[in-house]
Amino acid sequence: MTNSFIPPVRTLMGPGPSDVSPRVLEALSRPTIGHLDPAFVGMMDEVKSLLQYAFQTKNELTIPVSAPGSAGMECCFVNLVEPGDTVIVCQNGVFGGRMKENVERIGGKAVMIQDDWGKPVDPQKVEEALKQHPEAKILAFVHAETSTGVQSDAETLCRMAREHDCLTLVDAVTSLGGTPLKVDEWGIDAIYSGTQKCLSCVPGLSPVSFSARAIEKIKARKTPVQSWFLDLNLVMGYWGGESKRAYHHTAPVNALYGLHESLLILEEEGLEQAWSRHQRNHAALKAGLERLGIDFLVDPEARLPQLNAVNIPQGVDDAKIRTRLLDEYNLEIGAGLGALAGKVWRIGLMGHASNMKNVMFCLAALADCLS
Repeated sequence: MTNSFIPPVRTLMGPGPSDVSPRVLEALSRPTIGHLDPAFVGMMDEVKSLLQYAFQTKNELTIPVSAPGSAGMECCFVNLVEPGDTVIVCQNGVFGGRMKENVERIGGKAVMIQDDWGKPVDPQKVEEALKQHPEAKILAFVHAETSTGVQSDAETLCRMAREHDCLTLVDAVTSLGGTPLKVDEWGIDAIYSGTQKCLSCVPGLSPVSFSARAIEKIKARKTPVQSWFLDLNLVMGYWGGESKRAYHHTAPVNALYGLHESLLILEEEGLEQAWSRHQRNHAALKAGLERLGIDFLVDPEARLPQLNAVNIPQGVDDAKIRTRLLDEYNLEIGAGLGALAGKVWRIGLMGHASNMKNVMFCLAALADCLS
């Protein structure tokens, strides 16, 4: 006979999901109500407002997609890209490659800008590509590259795109809530994130936001949006105005309770305070890792404080150490992806997991396993 599944209690310090706040876990367990219930619709409006704060935007079209961050990415691409459109895509890790996949599956043309993994997107290369491709309609890049722990200069890249009358499409899956992100001030047109990183909610929802310029492009489409489920013209009937909501899909009711609670926690702490906390704990982790002889993949000025990509010391068995950390300490850290597999560890200090207790615990466990 199969029994109820009782998961082990872990400390999650990998690239996500991150530790979920007890307040969020409690919110998830509240009674389920209908997704068109007036009380739930009122909470949906609060989620939109709280997300606008987290993204630092007044964009009316700021909602959580009812699926993980990868669906948020697809939502942005299928709504904004039409067959034949040229999109400049920056790749400096795994997730820029996924952007290219989206463009090509829609029938668009991806003009690739390649940078070394562990390096930020080079603005000079972007400027050259924008000049060489005046037909480009969108510049797409990853703000915080989860596979390498590097952060690109979103403000500069967005300014360049505007100067060439190009929309910007930005991956902020790992940056939202953990590092400065200012959608309106920087002029970001379409952005997507995930709930399981610095928001410390459970996986399964993807906050997105679209500027007025992006909405204009969506409304001016000559072809239908490729995905029925992610077609914002339909989704907005449910997430839209103050009057009666049109049924589109059954929203993940309890998951949205959890997101509401996690966004409340962020608002209570304050965005600037959350950004500072991630930076402080990163500095403490860095000091401890250096004492263990472990150095970073990314140059200091481009490092993500919430996701630390570190070089595995010479002669150390990557999988063996991570297995010991999990088996003996119930501690999860992340492996390298793609070209960095077996070469780096990714140590997350995201959201609820970004605290000094976790920093000291991780350092002590690593010291023991490495010795």
